[in-house]
Amino acid sequence: MPKVIVLGSSNAIPSSDHENTHMVVVGKERMVLVDCVGNPILRLEKAGLDFNDLTDLIVTHFHPDHVSGLPLLLMDMWLMGRRKPINIYGLHHTLDRVENLMGFYGWSEWPDFFPVAFYRLPAQEMTTVLDCPDFRIFSSPVRHLLPTIGLRFEFNHTKKTMAYSCDTEPCTQVVKLAEGVDVLIHESAGETRGHSSAAQAGEIASQAEVGKLYLIHYPTGKYATNDLIAEARQRYQGDVKLAEDFMVLDFS
Repeated sequence: MPKVIVLGSSNAIPSSDHENTHMVVVGKERMVLVDCVGNPILRLEKAGLDFNDLTDLIVTHFHPDHVSGLPLLLMDMWLMGRRKPINIYGLHHTLDRVENLMGFYGWSEWPDFFPVAFYRLPAQEMTTVLDCPDFRIFSSPVRHLLPTIGLRFEFNHTKKTMAYSCDTEPCTQVVKLAEGVDVLIHESAGETRGHSSAAQAGEIASQAEVGKLYLIHYPTGKYATNDLIAEARQRYQGDVKLAEDFMVLDFS
C-alpha cells in the first residue's frame, strides 16, 4: 500500500507537462502532501486520489514554487465541504509566513472553516515530523537560500525507506537523511547558490550508499538541459532515473 506519487517534477519554471516539484505520500491511514503548488485539487484527482483523504501537509520552505497552491487548496477544500482537520508542518520561518499569507485572504472569517493545526518544527537534524502506523517522517535543515528542510520517510510495515533532499546545495545533512535508503529523490536544478547539479546529486547518492536515485526539480520545457542521468552517473554507479509527473514509487 505505501506509495509516493510525484505530482510535479520541474524546477521553479514549470512547463506544460511538468508542474513545480511536489509529491504525495499515501499510506493506509494517512495521506501526506509535500509542498503545495498549482491547483492541488486537480493534481490529486489526476493521480486518482481524493483530496478529502489528505491528513497532513509538509511545507519544506517558503518559496512560491513550493507554497503557491496552499491558499487555493485550503479554500477549495472548505468550499467542497471538508470538515476533517488537517495538520500543517514546517519550520517557524515557513509557517509564520504561511499564516501571514492566509491572513491576507481573511481566512479567519470564512464561515464554518475546518480545523487547521500548525506544527512548528525545530531546525534540528532528524526531527520527528510524524510518527504513525503507516510511516515515520523526519526532517533536517538543508542548505538553501532561506530556511528549508529535507525529509526522510521510513515505511513501518515494509521497512523500506526514502529521502527527499528538497532544494539544497550539497550538504552533509542530506547524506545523513539518505543514509542507506532504498530511494533518494534529489534536486538537480544546477550548480548554483542554494541548488545542486545532477553530478552533485550523484555524489550525495554515492556517499549515502542509496539503492536508487531519482533526479527532480530540474529544468524542463525550453529550459531543459543536457543529459542529467549521464551526468549523475559520473559519480554514482547505481540506478538513476528522472522523476516525472505522476510517477508512482511503490514501497509495499
